[in-house]
Amino acid sequence: MAYTTIDDPSAYFQTLLYTGNATARSLDNTGNSDLKPDWIWTKKRNEAQNHCVTDSTRGVGNIIFPDASDAESATALVTEFRTNGFGINTNALINDNTDTYVAWQWKANGGTTSSDSNGGITSTVQASTTAGFSITKFDSTSASGQATVGHGLGAIPHVIIMKDLAQTYGWDVHHIKAGSSDADGRLVLNSNEAWNNASNVQAFGVAGSASSGIAPTSTTFSFNQGFYGSSGDAKIIYCFTPIQGYSKFGSYLGNGLANGAFIYLGFKPAFVIIKSSTKASQDWHMFTGKIATGTNSNPLTDVVDADQNVAERGTFTTDFLSNGFKIRHVSGGTGTSGETYTYMAFAEQPFVTSTGIPATAR
Repeated sequence: MAYTTIDDPSAYFQTLLYTGNATARSLDNTGNSDLKPDWIWTKKRNEAQNHCVTDSTRGVGNIIFPDASDAESATALVTEFRTNGFGINTNALINDNTDTYVAWQWKANGGTTSSDSNGGITSTVQASTTAGFSITKFDSTSASGQATVGHGLGAIPHVIIMKDLAQTYGWDVHHIKAGSSDADGRLVLNSNEAWNNASNVQAFGVAGSASSGIAPTSTTFSFNQGFYGSSGDAKIIYCFTPIQGYSKFGSYLGNGLANGAFIYLGFKPAFVIIKSSTKASQDWHMFTGKIATGTNSNPLTDVVDADQNVAERGTFTTDFLSNGFKIRHVSGGTGTSGETYTYMAFAEQPFVTSTGIPATAR
């Protein structure tokens, strides 16, 4: 039995913790494999500051803020995508003196893009079918109607994160396990609202309808151009499909107990994002294996909230295990009884490698 196709997840995803020094410099990753990142998501940990996203498709001179609806900003924070890390300048968003930071990094196709004409709108895509991740950029062609866009994964995306780069619109998220349909409705990355498929918020469904749309396929996804209402605007899309032993996107039911839900992943997680899809006013909680009380040990309590610019906080208790994660928080954003929670998870180590080597416990 094959447990994974990726024996070393650090070749495709890594977390880097560092301390700012207000001096332009290069940062090196510390995983088993070198990682030249294509998507870098950074956050100051010790005080309030925006999340920042840079990717190799848009280039180092442009950032967007996952916790805000702001349009793309022509601001350089990352100065280069390096063979095993990235360069940073002196901007306080990414390198303030003595402040602590986290950088989550994913590899797509090394910055090499291609044209994808599978959809009604031609897109620019860089994809790693091995890691199940693609970055797609395209321009809308109309201020109304539904359109299809190629994503390059060669498999159905389970998570689609979309941002209009020209307008102050939110970050619309399609999650395969959020809500009652795979063809409409949305979560919003920069908001704590629950999944919603009302007719007036159809980013992925059909305008004016609360129950119709086109589910993503192995080549395209569908979105509602009328929801954004402006022709010619550039949009950036981050798509994920699960890879056994490396990534998984699903849901679980909270039970309100300290002995909470156990979520089997098939790998020891490095990074997990959890969001309630049924309960309003619940943040997107980002758990990182390297950010732990003590020395890389359970339980993890400190989280960063993707929809907030607040500092890291330690109010949620979760165990990262050799084959999944377990909720220890009895209420709130991860464990309320009867509430459904969606998650995105990426591996530190597969539960069992392709050669039969088991994961180590925390």
